[in-house]
Amino acid sequence: MKPEIHPDYQPVVFEDASANYRFLTRSTLKTDPTKTVVWEDGNTYPLVQLDISNASHPFYTGQMKIIDSAGRVDRFNKRYGARKKTVVKKEPSSKK
Repeated sequence: MKPEIHPDYQPVVFEDASANYRFLTRSTLKTDPTKTVVWEDGNTYPLVQLDISNASHPFYTGQMKIIDSAGRVDRFNKRYGARKKTVVKKEPSSKK
């Protein structure tokens, strides 16, 4: 590996302030050196603040609203009608 081309891979604490949730993981994200936090193990780690995480996202918390797509299909068919092609059956020609 070439030296000095890879980003620094270090432990970082991510914080979702809206859900009061923190987790420790490793990341190459550049952090602000003034923002640090003391983790449960007593060590100090850089802190990255998030707007949303799995603790506050509606999909993961079960608060996501499901859209009724079947109603949309029914409205479309009602407005424009289901166009059906008529199929004409041809009698087999019998050449003798």
